Amino acid sequence: MTAFRRLLLALALTSSFSGVVAAQPASSPIAVENALSSIEALYAETSIIGTSPEGFAWAPDSSRLLFLWNEGGTGLRDIWTYDPATRRRVRLTHFGDEGRSVSDAVWLSSGRMALVEGGRLMLREPDGRLAAIEAPKGASRLAASPDGKMLAFVAERGLWALPSDGGTARRMVEGQPKLGIDSYSWSRDGRTLAFVLADERAMREVAISYDAGGKAHRDLFARAFPGDPTNITYVIGTVTLDAAAPRLLDRPDQGDPIWNYQLSPDGRRLLVNASDQSIKHHYIDAYDLADGRRSRFYSHDDPAQIRPDWQASWDGAGRGIFLLTNRDGFNQIYHVPGAGKAPRRITNVPGEIDMFALDRQRGRIFFRANAPTYAERRWFSTGITGGRIAAVTPTEGTHDLTFSPDFKRFADRASNDRTPAELYVGITSGSATAEQVTRSPLPAFYRQRWADVRYVDYRSHVDGALLTARVMLPPDFDPAKRYPMIVGSVYSDAVRNQWGGRTAHPTWGLDQFLVARGYIVINPGIRGSFGRGRDWNRPMLHSYGTLDIDDIQDGAQKLVDMGYADPKRIGIWGSSYGGLMTLMSLFKKPGFYAAGIAGAPASNVAHAYPEQQWIMGPPSGADYPARYEKQSALYQSQGLADPLMIIHGSRDEVVLYADTMALAERMIGQGKMFELVTLPGAGHPWDMEGLPQTRFAFRKMVEFLDRNLRPAGATYPR
Repeated sequence: MTAFRRLLLALALTSSFSGVVAAQPASSPIAVENALSSIEALYAETSIIGTSPEGFAWAPDSSRLLFLWNEGGTGLRDIWTYDPATRRRVRLTHFGDEGRSVSDAVWLSSGRMALVEGGRLMLREPDGRLAAIEAPKGASRLAASPDGKMLAFVAERGLWALPSDGGTARRMVEGQPKLGIDSYSWSRDGRTLAFVLADERAMREVAISYDAGGKAHRDLFARAFPGDPTNITYVIGTVTLDAAAPRLLDRPDQGDPIWNYQLSPDGRRLLVNASDQSIKHHYIDAYDLADGRRSRFYSHDDPAQIRPDWQASWDGAGRGIFLLTNRDGFNQIYHVPGAGKAPRRITNVPGEIDMFALDRQRGRIFFRANAPTYAERRWFSTGITGGRIAAVTPTEGTHDLTFSPDFKRFADRASNDRTPAELYVGITSGSATAEQVTRSPLPAFYRQRWADVRYVDYRSHVDGALLTARVMLPPDFDPAKRYPMIVGSVYSDAVRNQWGGRTAHPTWGLDQFLVARGYIVINPGIRGSFGRGRDWNRPMLHSYGTLDIDDIQDGAQKLVDMGYADPKRIGIWGSSYGGLMTLMSLFKKPGFYAAGIAGAPASNVAHAYPEQQWIMGPPSGADYPARYEKQSALYQSQGLADPLMIIHGSRDEVVLYADTMALAERMIGQGKMFELVTLPGAGHPWDMEGLPQTRFAFRKMVEFLDRNLRPAGATYPR
């Protein structure tokens, strides 16, 4: 057993944070004693799980942390600070008391802060005085220079900057309709900004007509499809604070996506980490900013690559780079000492790494990995040449870290299967404890009987690959009984030790409500997900609706074989790609599922975003269009034999509502019966556009599942 594996074994036994929690108010605006009794109670204006802390920013001198939070459980966030030296938490603004909310905030020099409230950019002095900054309304994406003396932000699709002591904002990069700032970053000396412009001007426009609010609407969206000759392009450039105009760098392959970029420590070169649109050719270029010359620093080709998990960073000297890549099978960190030089592997971590941060001053690399078990996301550190690996966050769950400028401390937004997200502050020097700063859930949260979450490994019946499912059991689970089971929401990267599992949709309450009603809820891990390497994922290429639904079925069958689930009462649901998997599961495996719900289902992959070609392949070749039809539920509907509900918003520009109409028309022609729930004016995140709509949609889902999966004559609380 290696030293690192022994460390992981020890970490697996650690399960809680230690530290102090600031005093809580004596009472809460809402006391939901039985939140699991209804969807309305779980999705109340004042949430029983509280308001997650967000927007972490350290002071330039690393002394204090700023974050956005609401201690009462509403979504109206104010600015709070935490001082690790005194362990004191302080609320600095009170917009929430007036029904307003801070959306962004950063530290500046001399104790000042910049913040955005209601789209207005404001300056807060150390004594608490607030002053409006003369700047366009709608400011967002605030970022202070490393010394805090300058503030940059995005407004009117352009990039702006101003001194930290106020004044009038200056537009550094102009934005236009369909041409705007995609991202930007500061140089270490705070004199230069690197930026990427996203150019949509040549992209086709899609018109979406719908009725909502008593009116007829026709909205236009810039939207590319697989095979379009024009797609979004990415223009990269730099601008110095004293320059009259930005400088755009020569990039012939502007249609290639940029995964990250970074100015060198001396500010003289720009690293650009990119790939072709199919992500089969990965490359890193270095620009000399003195003359704009571009040189190829690194490249690697893989015809079966389906995930772009790459990250690159200059090393401490700025001559070589550190690179996160799966070139040898698993996402690990490498050092490339110079242009065209062979990469040297730095880490050898069981599982995979998904991100890293470099502490140049002390020569340490901090990285997050799914270790010691598949569902974990914990942070570790090692030297820049490799060597001993130390745990930074030894407790279970998912950890999102923001490091202080001196890398001596970190802010940790952490959660696990039993605890919603909270803020912790710790030190990076190997301490096994972190101070808990927030306690977000309402007191009633701790009096509920939440689901018992476990992880179950199983094998693919196709190729024997190891798979894992996240399983939610009723708190009074009886292994001698067989329960109705909901499989979903199905998606990639759905197996995670964090509150709510996959958090792209607010389904934590729906899942808990179903479990409280006597269902088992499982999220099977599928190929195309992070954490098990390149070869594990390779069979997913060209396999939408084939290998993925086999992986899902194997997860459901495992719970049946264990004696937990009733094979006659298995339901499945998912949204977007998960909706595609739901449709394909019902169409291609009739009789296995007793019912399915497809939300915003991507039923025609010819209308997907071009990025989906990573798996679908290009819309060309001798096997096209048959390859696309094979991966599209639209052409597989003849197999439907079980109850199906489709939920879709009529304003969805990601998965077109017209595609659902095409599928509905086809199924009607085939004599298939199904149910359709249309959400007027709703976009792609149909369960995230206001609590009334969320409650309605989830209640419709529960009613449909109860009707098709519950035994006749049984009564359950509503």
